[in-house]
Amino acid sequence: MNVTSATDSTSRSSATDTNSTTSSNSVDYNTFLQLLIAQMKNQDPTNPMDTAEYMSQFAQLSTVEQAMQTNAKLDALLSSQSLSQANGLIGKTVSFTDSTGASFSGKVVSVSINSDGSIATLQDGTKVAVGPGLTISQS
Repeated sequence: MNVTSATDSTSRSSATDTNSTTSSNSVDYNTFLQLLIAQMKNQDPTNPMDTAEYMSQFAQLSTVEQAMQTNAKLDALLSSQSLSQANGLIGKTVSFTDSTGASFSGKVVSVSINSDGSIATLQDGTKVAVGPGLTISQS
């Protein structure tokens, strides 16, 4: 798929690389739960875990679970907002300048949303990334 971007594509790829590196180094909910259960199973029966420490770890578990639920709800909200914004672009006239300096303009006939953002398709078939550098006007 050939997509003409209104922004520099090199900055987008470096941002994507940073996000994937960060997420692979973090501990997810299931790993945290497995570590907590392993710790509880392997504790010394003659010297069990301190009750305060035990409660502290359960509080951490609860906090992680709530954070995950919040993230899921935020993802759903952002998805809904993206769809709403995409719907508002259909029928509008957009203009932009690509990386070579050529100016384009056209009416948006459809918008697709993927993991990299929104892609608007113009009447002539040109695809443009919705983002900085894109001018939107009434048709």
